[in-house]
Amino acid sequence: VKNIEMGRNKQFALCCGAGGGQMFKEAEKGDKEIFIERAEEAIGTGCDIIATACPFCMTMMTDGIKYKNQEEKIKNYDIAELVSMSLSL
Repeated sequence: VKNIEMGRNKQFALCCGAGGGQMFKEAEKGDKEIFIERAEEAIGTGCDIIATACPFCMTMMTDGIKYKNQEEKIKNYDIAELVSMSLSL
């Protein structure tokens, strides 16, 4: 197992947008929706698993993975799911 952090993390992290209500409204004018930006950043790490701790991030990352047609290559799990899998629960 190799832990890979996205470029924007910790105090410089970029929110997926759902906590700010982005998943509940129409897209705003601009170049790209925030969930796509964040998913592209995750995909760009070359990972095969994305771990999230927030249910909103889970939804937004899953949507981003689908939008980028990466469902077969990248899986999105809640951290609790990964812990459970590692303990064979």
